[in-house]
Amino acid sequence: MESIRTAFSSGPEEDSLLGSVDNYCNLSWENRLYAFGACFVIGVFLSIFGSIEIFFQKYTAFALLYSLGTIVALAGTCFLRGPMSQIKKMFDKDRLVATIVLIAAIILTIVCGTVIKVPILAIICCIVQFLAFTWYTLSYIPYARNAVKSCFSGCTGIECPC
Repeated sequence: MESIRTAFSSGPEEDSLLGSVDNYCNLSWENRLYAFGACFVIGVFLSIFGSIEIFFQKYTAFALLYSLGTIVALAGTCFLRGPMSQIKKMFDKDRLVATIVLIAAIILTIVCGTVIKVPILAIICCIVQFLAFTWYTLSYIPYARNAVKSCFSGCTGIECPC
């Protein structure tokens, strides 16, 4: 348990107002893990329920539920590090592209499913959203991105440019 806490610790404390937001939460580490797990499970269920809506041709519900599921799962990580620390980590140079693509895909999924109502575009944006979220998540696991790149190169014979 201590090793998990160390891995997700936000480092040196900040004295700024925004830095104090992370320190305001008085949840124990165990409760933070439960909250993260609950958010992640709720996010996955929302995404699954959203995906089921495709079969009923309810593309607006699909786009909203799937995107909300991604947002809830992502918000759950704030329990592990604290909200401000998590936001700063999202925009580190290692995660910047994945974060921007993820945010753009979430917005575009919602826009394509609710405003312009083009189902195929909403589905494509959802696939991009899933891939970006996966790539973003892999950035927190040491050497996971390199393993995926090697596996991709080995399976396809194409060198991964990313």
